[in-house]
Amino acid sequence: MARITASVYCSHVPAIGAAIDLGKTEEPYWKPLFAGFDFSKKWIKEHLPDVILLVYNDHANAFSLDIVPTFAIGTAAEFQVADEGWGPRPVPNVIGHPDLASHIAQSVIQDDFDLTIVNKMEVDHGLTVPLNLMFGSPGAWPCRVIPFPVNVVLYPVPSGRRCLALGHALRKAITSYDEPLKVQVWGTGGMSHQLQGPRAGLINKKWDNEFLDRLIADPEAQAAVPHIEYVREAGSEGIELVMWLIARGAMSDKPPKVVHRFYHVPGSNTAIGNLILENQT
Repeated sequence: MARITASVYCSHVPAIGAAIDLGKTEEPYWKPLFAGFDFSKKWIKEHLPDVILLVYNDHANAFSLDIVPTFAIGTAAEFQVADEGWGPRPVPNVIGHPDLASHIAQSVIQDDFDLTIVNKMEVDHGLTVPLNLMFGSPGAWPCRVIPFPVNVVLYPVPSGRRCLALGHALRKAITSYDEPLKVQVWGTGGMSHQLQGPRAGLINKKWDNEFLDRLIADPEAQAAVPHIEYVREAGSEGIELVMWLIARGAMSDKPPKVVHRFYHVPGSNTAIGNLILENQT
């Protein structure tokens, strides 16, 4: 059977992608941020999965605001990189895993989660920036990736409880797949930030780190936190952090091993987080 070996949590700021694409990673502003991922890059080389299920939010590229699924799964064999207004990023296309994705969809839908099955879509920085941060800039991504978009853009958005429960359903689905695959589930987005209004530029270091503490040690308590607290404490875009609960819910019920924890301010106008948890065997 397939097994979930680890979960990875990572911000997906578009300016990080631009810094990579324009060769600015060694500039004084950016260097401390990218240095925080040096350990993660080494770790992923030593713990390379066969497949990543990557939870992220689309930024009106695959889906317009006319139709926004709450939860979706990409079942295609390949996903093109989206043009977000300045041409597609110079990164490889994403190679999917249609068989595992279809199996996950079957299992999760039978567990009463209404996934939207997407057979063709483009992927934006929400997915490609975390891949860059963990893998660098290879000619091809070193493993297959199943895109799993979540709506945290247009209200209403899913609750933390729903996201954690979905993670449990994904764990059941993945570990019932009859092939010995090593799978990682990644949760992306966040951390605290607000892009508009009187509080534009808001960053809450204390709340971010308390979120990481709860995510690691007491995900049920974090799942009970209402949306209004995310908005009040972490900014209007801080709600992206509920997607980290999906990855956390996919982990074993045993306490995970904390392999790496990194937090940095600022990265563009946001706080940057990276966390790696391994399942205890």
